[in-house]
Amino acid sequence: MDTVTIVLLLAAIVGVSLIIIFLSQMREKARIERARRMTALEDSYNLANRLFSELPGQYLTDELKLVLLKRMEDACNGLLQLKSDQPVTQWLESVRQTRQKVKEKNDQRPSMKIDSPDKANYIKKLLQALFNMIEAMHKAGRLDTPTAKKHLKHVLFLVHKTHADLYVFQARDHLKKNETRKAIHAYHLASTEMGKSKDNPLAVKAVKSFRSRIKELEAQIAAGNVEESPGANKLDKEWDNFLQEDESWKKKADYDN
Repeated sequence: MDTVTIVLLLAAIVGVSLIIIFLSQMREKARIERARRMTALEDSYNLANRLFSELPGQYLTDELKLVLLKRMEDACNGLLQLKSDQPVTQWLESVRQTRQKVKEKNDQRPSMKIDSPDKANYIKKLLQALFNMIEAMHKAGRLDTPTAKKHLKHVLFLVHKTHADLYVFQARDHLKKNETRKAIHAYHLASTEMGKSKDNPLAVKAVKSFRSRIKELEAQIAAGNVEESPGANKLDKEWDNFLQEDESWKKKADYDN
C-alpha cells in the first residue's frame, strides 16, 4: 500500500469520524432542544392551570377563563407533537370539558376575601403572572391587539381592586373597634386605589361610594356618634358583590364622570 493510499485512507477515516461526531452533536442538540421545549410547554400549562385554580373566583370573568384555557390547550397540543410522557390527552380533555362549562355559564369558582397583606401580595403575584402571560400570547399571535389590550387593562384594574379589598377589610376592622378616623383613612386609601382605574365605570362607581361612606363617617364624628347608623353597611355589601354583580354595577355607573 503506497503512501498516497494510506494518506487517503486516513483522511477518509478522519472525515467519517468527524461526520459521526457532528451527527452525534446534532442529535444531542435536538434532544436538549426538545427537552427545553417540553419543559417550557409544561410550565406554560401548569401556570395557566394554577391561575385558573388559584385566582379568586370573582376575578375570573368568562373571557379571562377562555384565555387561560386557550393557553392550556396550546401547551397540550405542543406537548402532543413532541410526544410527551405526561398525561396530555387527559389534560386536553379536561380543558375542553371546562371550556364547555364556561360557555354554558356552568363553571363556578369560589370567591376569596382579601383580608391580609400576605393574601393581597399573593394575589398580586398571580395577577402579574397573568399580565405577563397575556403579553406573551399577544407576541405569539395568539391574541389580537384589541383583545390583549382589553385584558391587560382589566388585569391592572384587578390589581388596584386587590389593594382596595385589603383597605376595605381594614376599615371594617377599625369600625368594629370604634376607630372611626382610622376607618376613614382606610376608605381614603381604597378610593385612591380604585381611582387609578378611572377609565373603568366600575371603579368610578366605587370611588363615589367610598366618598359617600367617608362623608357618613365624618358626619358621625361631627355628631359625636361613633355607632353605625342603620344602612351604613350598604357600601360593604355592594363591595362584597362588586365583581359578582358586574352587570348591575355597570348599569348604575355614571359614564359622564
